[in-house]
Amino acid sequence: MTHPLLDLPPMSAAHFASIEDRVAKLLDTEQDVVIMQGEALLPLEGAIRGTAGPGTVALNVITGPYGQTFGNWLRDCGATVIDLSVPFHTAVSAAQIREAFTEHPEIDFVSLVHAEAATGNTNPVAEIGEVVREQGALFYLDAVASIGAEPVLPDAWGVDLCVVGAQKAMGGPAGVSAVSVSERAWARMASNPGAPRRSYLSLLDWKERWVDGGRKALLHAPAQLEMLALEACVERIETEGLEAVMARHASAAAATRAGAVALGGGLEPYVHEAHEAAPVATTLRTPPGVLASDLVTHALSTDPTLPLAAGGGALAASMIRVNHYGPNATPETINSSLTALGVALRENGATVDLEGARGAVEGGWA
Repeated sequence: MTHPLLDLPPMSAAHFASIEDRVAKLLDTEQDVVIMQGEALLPLEGAIRGTAGPGTVALNVITGPYGQTFGNWLRDCGATVIDLSVPFHTAVSAAQIREAFTEHPEIDFVSLVHAEAATGNTNPVAEIGEVVREQGALFYLDAVASIGAEPVLPDAWGVDLCVVGAQKAMGGPAGVSAVSVSERAWARMASNPGAPRRSYLSLLDWKERWVDGGRKALLHAPAQLEMLALEACVERIETEGLEAVMARHASAAAATRAGAVALGGGLEPYVHEAHEAAPVATTLRTPPGVLASDLVTHALSTDPTLPLAAGGGALAASMIRVNHYGPNATPETINSSLTALGVALRENGATVDLEGARGAVEGGWA
């Protein structure tokens, strides 16, 4: 018996290339876009290892846990790393980037996360990109969470390596990801003796055997189901309209923030300023004495499908994430999530206003 998800004809190179082109259109980029056959950590690591090495002086911006990971990779490559850390409840500013260049004019690589879903902040990439361009440094951006939730424009912002994934705001699969690569980044890789070659991490392999070959022959058998799922999620975004998808995520963030404040019970937005809060997910600080992980467990006991999670590591004690991305960027999901948290808080002895929260969600969404 044939099965529609198992008995598929091989994916052609032309079909694969057409999906890359549709991802490039979402990014409004003329750069080469390579879809890599793995979760976004694959191109994130591959791009750093391809362009950084001994002699690289990297400014690594830390506004959440992924910035810490990038610093580790950069050091492992032999780069000199200057960490710029800001509190996780805020965003980095272009002025701070400019100050780092003033103190360390030898910086030639900047790594940054656009939206930190783990901490709920988002960074002003357009303004930061202007500073990086002025200094001539290579600009590496993790836009895995932000793509689909807010504008991601590598060409306009001067981003040389822009990594995106489909599993968050795009509402697609986690098993494939993409990176846009500027000519400057390709040249940096070509001149880097430590750049991975003949390796799953190698972007240069894709450049030489796929891009330079006119995208006629794939390097290996693609992850067919994930590629088809990526194509389907891009098609869904195209049908709804990218601007509409981003507006829906912005509304979800505003409604969640307003609803949490109205709910009371000691919950408050983790990111202090609304303009620094990511539209992909809203983080909330729990009241003193209330473990976020316990509160989330209690809330999920009523509905395990709700997009709620405690913060990672030490943040599990005080942070809750409402992951209102992709299909969960709806007022219904936000209301259900805040109601479950409110009930859990009330059973913990707190005073909450469930009706007020629902009204605030409705007003915040509008």
